[in-house]
Amino acid sequence: MSDFLRRFAKDFAALDKDSLERLGELYSDDALFCDPLHEVRGLGNLRRYFAQLYANVSDLRFDFYGFDQVREGEGYLRWTMSYRHPRLANGQLIRVEGCSHLLWNGKVHRHRDYFDAGALLYEHAPLIGRLIRWLKRRLA
Repeated sequence: MSDFLRRFAKDFAALDKDSLERLGELYSDDALFCDPLHEVRGLGNLRRYFAQLYANVSDLRFDFYGFDQVREGEGYLRWTMSYRHPRLANGQLIRVEGCSHLLWNGKVHRHRDYFDAGALLYEHAPLIGRLIRWLKRRLA
């Protein structure tokens, strides 16, 4: 079990729109952050990305429950993200399971998130959400 992963998860979960200057404590200046929807390079761009994210959602929360170090400086975090967006799911709380693959050397220099983008976003959009739900039923 990794102390680094637990500490990173605790500090990451504590972030909000008013504490993004703390990203420099977690990420290196040349950090690469990727998820199914974005690729962000560099600490300055990462701050802008998170500022935009926090501006568009409310009740954003990460609950971390898995801390798996595979070797020195590499590991995975498993989490549930919860959030509300006024234009998705009628403002209802949306929950998505995911995991993060991290590489670090003192600070994280590569962060890759894995999650279902449909469950995060598309299934909750007014028009495309109905189509995706219909397709899922047809394929089941």
